[in-house]
Amino acid sequence: MEKQLTKAEEQFMQVLWRLSEASVQEIIDELSDPKPAYNTVSTIIRILETKEFVSHKKKGRGYIYLPIVQESDYKNQSLNKIMNGYFEGSFKSMVSFFVNKNDVDIKDLEAILKNINDKNQ
Repeated sequence: MEKQLTKAEEQFMQVLWRLSEASVQEIIDELSDPKPAYNTVSTIIRILETKEFVSHKKKGRGYIYLPIVQESDYKNQSLNKIMNGYFEGSFKSMVSFFVNKNDVDIKDLEAILKNINDKNQ
């Protein structure tokens, strides 16, 4: 999966990941104001189907849309792209950058290390 989402596509995917499935109107209802037009959302959802991020099932006269790509898979792919593009594939360099630039709390770092240690046992 080497597919990237536009900002609008990702916004709609976030809604679908959160709800598990939704109609176009339900997606619109979840968005903050100013809400996009129904036709705009419908068009972007169809683009997401073409990109194979979303599938649909018929419900009455309309459709319910479901994510095909799992959020965790997309996050992993996106982070790998950032790591490879900006940090020469080095996870250590990427984490160091975020620690240095974002005033990371020592408790957060300890929690991350504990998580890593737990996973490696």
